[in-house]
Amino acid sequence: MIEWLEWARGPAFVFSFTLMVLGLLRNLLLTGWNITKALLRAGDKNVPWKNLIITSFAWILPLKKLKERNTPVALFLVDQRMPNMSGTEFLADAANFYPLARKVLLTAYADTQAAIASINDIGLDYYLMKPWDPPEQNLYPVLDDLLSDWTAAVPLPYDGIRVAGTLWSSNSHTVKDFLARNQIPYQWLDIELDTEARNLVESVSEGKHRLPVVFFPDGDTLIDPSIQDVAGKIGLQTKADKPFYDLIIVGAGPAGLAAAVYGGSEGLATVMIEKEATGGQAGTSSRIENYLGFPQGLSGADLARRATTQALRFGVELLRPQEAVKVRIDDPYRYVVMADGSEISGRAILISTGVNVRRLESPGVEELTGAGIYYGAALTEAAHYRDQDVYVVGGANSAGQGAMFFSRYARKVTMLVRSSNLEAGMSQYLVDQIANTPNIEVVLRTEVIEAIGENRLEKIEVSNLDTKEVETLPAAAMFIFVGAVPPTDLVSELVERDRAGFIVTGSDLMIDGKRPKGWKPNRDPFLLETSVPGIFAAGDVRHHSMKRVASAVGEGAVAVALVHQYLKTV
Repeated sequence: MIEWLEWARGPAFVFSFTLMVLGLLRNLLLTGWNITKALLRAGDKNVPWKNLIITSFAWILPLKKLKERNTPVALFLVDQRMPNMSGTEFLADAANFYPLARKVLLTAYADTQAAIASINDIGLDYYLMKPWDPPEQNLYPVLDDLLSDWTAAVPLPYDGIRVAGTLWSSNSHTVKDFLARNQIPYQWLDIELDTEARNLVESVSEGKHRLPVVFFPDGDTLIDPSIQDVAGKIGLQTKADKPFYDLIIVGAGPAGLAAAVYGGSEGLATVMIEKEATGGQAGTSSRIENYLGFPQGLSGADLARRATTQALRFGVELLRPQEAVKVRIDDPYRYVVMADGSEISGRAILISTGVNVRRLESPGVEELTGAGIYYGAALTEAAHYRDQDVYVVGGANSAGQGAMFFSRYARKVTMLVRSSNLEAGMSQYLVDQIANTPNIEVVLRTEVIEAIGENRLEKIEVSNLDTKEVETLPAAAMFIFVGAVPPTDLVSELVERDRAGFIVTGSDLMIDGKRPKGWKPNRDPFLLETSVPGIFAAGDVRHHSMKRVASAVGEGAVAVALVHQYLKTV
């Protein structure tokens, strides 16, 4: 394979070889025609370097491109006299990309002084005087020693997706959270702490300084991408394969996942649409300890992964990230309209969108969201606040689970709770755990009235609801778990909802024994059926539902049984 590529300061002749050194694959970059010819000849001889395996060589692969691909380079073997630039100039530039690579310079007698100066100037590891025949005596032993030293001292680079940004970039948090919640492995590079990462970002961002920058193993780069861009690159399905389905599920929380598993396993052509990641709010929980069948508890991410795998195994299509913005009917069919304008048609629809955390309206919160202020557990950020003071706002189970998780990292976790006790909204096992965790403090009857900071959270102002006393507290991070808002705008003009926006179903639709307005079938609405026949709701999005993972799973399973009954009538 031969490619024409350009070095930043003109064409340099660099050849990429693959070496098997101490059982590990490494890359060796060599410059100059004479070196290459000699090594190619040496490869045919019975020399000590028997593990030299030449797989391909090409005109220079720019070091920037190699670095973007996270390709390791163990050693530069460079001729001082090259066209367009000297060997020392090349090594000086190369050190910006690969500071730990070993550097060897091949010199003529007249170049000796430049080589000696390079030991101090660029950290040259070795210089060899030409001619260096026989290589078995004058070249290979030197390179063997340097490569062995590199292998022992330099860790293998991460071979996967890398996200470079800052802890205070809200867009960086969005991309990290999307990858983590969809259980896509990645490596985080903080350009404020990692000079090498900062140089890499600057080399590809063309002076635009937009974050994050996402590097993929194939060398592709995305700058400040949307989650749709990232999803397309990593191969998540965002478009339906079929024009028509038996069951369309909107929302992939516990209720939606359970419905998908039962729908798929019972032969229904099923598609599930998810705006962000499977698992819903439960998927962000660090530990669910009261879920049946898991005596040691399990994380929300683990539950979501297991259920997602199970649904896919039964042939369910999962579209993510894809947002459903409207549901419409054209009897006997039901349609879901997507944010991109496309539609999916089917015979029945299940709304299982769960609930979103209510936005905190206090001054400064919106501006600092993603820069020290986070909604929900934000598990991707917890480790970054090791040995610092963080705050958890809220007093329900999700807040308690978050506080317990953050206590593993933070010096102190302070829970700010509006109610007069935790027992009012939290399971007793969590109340007990929090009471027995020394670095968690619970402050009752307190609310946040302002978030303060330049570009990132620095302080919060809190007020006592009884005394009205205001206090300003230093804060590294604040995690918000207040209230629940059902995302039901997609059916706001179609089905009956309560004042808070939760969808009304089943017997709750019957007022004074009368069926809902516009109801056509000669029967009462099924248990989880909305005011529109063939549209069902399950889980936290439903009016008067139990806000528990197990109950949401049960409702998802029951919904499929009711869909079967409905399909018999159409």
